[in-house]
Parts: sequence; structure tokens; C-alpha cells
Amino acid sequence: CIEVNNQVYSFIVEDTSHLQTTEIYAKLKRLNLQMLEAGYVPDIHLALHDVEQKEDFLSHHSEMLAIAFGLLNTVAGTPIHVIKNLRVCSDCHTATKFISKIV
Repeated sequence: CIEVNNQVYSFIVEDTSHLQTTEIYAKLKRLNLQMLEAGYVPDIHLALHDVEQKEDFLSHHSEMLAIAFGLLNTVAGTPIHVIKNLRVCSDCHTATKFISKIV
């Protein structure tokens, strides 16, 4: 979950139910390219699902969608707080650190 403008938004993995789905996934794609240029290496052994593009699957975790949504809907420099009821995987933790450096 993320709160933007006094409204709470929830996301699930591979979520496509949000009105800004297209913009969110486009933002994630741009962020992934920037992270890779900055030295980020996706930890694909964490993607336990049988999917072809494990790197894409990892970048579509709920917290990554929430971060992209927050970046799209807040002023640059605004702190983004994501609340999650489960433990954040180590890949998302690493990706979040890279995002913090590049935005």
C-alpha cells in the first residue's frame, strides 16, 4: 500500500487493475533500464514461479508497482513510504536502494 494525496492505494503482484497501469509499467521499465545502467543485477533465483522472463516478474512485485505509482504521482523529492504486510524480497530491497540513488 502507498498513500498519495490522503488516499491509500493497494497493489498486488502483476497488478493491472489500476487506472494508471500503463503509466506504472512504463515507469518501471524506465527505472529498470536506469538501474541496470547503474549496476543493478536482478536476483532471478528468487523468482520461484515458472515464468519465461523472471527479471520482468521480479520488477512487477507489489512494492515495485507502488514505488512507480508514488514516483508518478508525487513531486520530485517527496519521500515515498510503502507499507507491506509481508517481508520484502531481497531483490526488491536491492532494487529500492538503486531507485533511491537514481531518482
